[in-house]
Amino acid sequence: MSSAVLDALRAALGPAVLAGADVPERNASDATLLPPTRPIAVVRPATTEEVSATLRLCHAHGQAVVLQGGLTGLAGAAHPHAGEVALSLERMVGVEAVDGLAGTLTALAGTPLQVVQQAADDAGFQCGIDLPSRGSAAIGGTIATNAGGLNVLRYGMARRQVLGLEVVLADGTIVRSLQGMVKNNAGYDWTQLFIGSEGTLGVITRVVLALHPKPANLVTALCAVGTFEDAIAVLRRTEAALPGGLMAFEAMWADFLAVASGPCGVANPLAGDQALSLLVEVAGGPGADGSARVEALLEGLLEDGSIRDAVVAKSQDERRRLWALRETPAEYRRHMPPSVGFDVSIPLGRMSTAVDDLRARMAAGWPAATSVFFGHVADSNLHLITMVPGLDGATKTAIEDTVYRAVASFGGSVSAEHGIGRTKRPYLALTRTEPERMLMGLIKRALDPAGILGPGRVL
Repeated sequence: MSSAVLDALRAALGPAVLAGADVPERNASDATLLPPTRPIAVVRPATTEEVSATLRLCHAHGQAVVLQGGLTGLAGAAHPHAGEVALSLERMVGVEAVDGLAGTLTALAGTPLQVVQQAADDAGFQCGIDLPSRGSAAIGGTIATNAGGLNVLRYGMARRQVLGLEVVLADGTIVRSLQGMVKNNAGYDWTQLFIGSEGTLGVITRVVLALHPKPANLVTALCAVGTFEDAIAVLRRTEAALPGGLMAFEAMWADFLAVASGPCGVANPLAGDQALSLLVEVAGGPGADGSARVEALLEGLLEDGSIRDAVVAKSQDERRRLWALRETPAEYRRHMPPSVGFDVSIPLGRMSTAVDDLRARMAAGWPAATSVFFGHVADSNLHLITMVPGLDGATKTAIEDTVYRAVASFGGSVSAEHGIGRTKRPYLALTRTEPERMLMGLIKRALDPAGILGPGRVL
């Protein structure tokens, strides 16, 4: 970076600019665990106008910029390259408004998801987005990656929650559509371009989200099934019996549960070895008999053998303990060898075969490794984590190549919800055709002709 652009940034933003030894360690990496790379400067604007000034100056000087929010991304989009300026939205925090009549919430992009959730809850609503990293994930970054998470079945991906955005383009232009209306068919819906763009097309600075009624009579259960086909039968029976009530449907294979209850030390309340277990949350609907409807459904599934065993949470504490099983991957770094994680999509009809195939490939190629399978599955999302003693870069690359090519052979996607970022960019062609990638390139060049935003990410 030339001294001219650094001088210009300091003149425009003063103490919001940190350079050299003053750059905080946290800005050198995200959750991807790539080797830390300290950016040459960090700019921490407090307003949209300061974001605009930053990008205007960087655009004029051809200075590459990496965008950073909560730094919880798992594809490397926020991880700096050498020579980049990090634009961090950590000071742009706050829920600005909750409109109870419209059922909307407006927040600055750096606001943690958990703060958004709490504001919605305080106003008597439900936020449709939920992630295990809710305490640190910024809402702007969540939208910029089109995050999925735990409630996609009920509310859809992050894209479906967005009713308006404020965005700063690469040259500093501010573009706003914050009316928060469900219907606004006046020309191109430009906001959709930035949802899932991972900071490569512009900077999301403010969001308007749709809120939802709180689910009534929520029942959480851990169920054991014999096969993946049985799991899908439970899914379809639940959807038919309680339309719109299914909130979460998490599958955990035996290898996952063995690590959760073994090295991670989280109790599994189901007795015996289970080939596949489901963590299911269903809203029974309003009325005194709401929970009873869910429990009656579970009893029927037990009686006809669709599920082999079940435990129903009777309190919030018991619910948290059930979810603790599903959220044990956050503890793997403390208890397990270094890992390679995958977030992929597989067509449901091929999911069971794909899991068997991937498990066999991992065992044949890396017999000392421990591989676990889990995921949201009802929305075709599968997670695989392979933990390898003494994992090195060459082994990591070989495992990634094996998994992504196998996923492609089953007609799946190399990224279900984590994005492409830096780490999956070499594999984008396995999921997106050449005309699709060409179109992405046209959009990128139109919105960021100097190529300063997130170079080397996605494309």
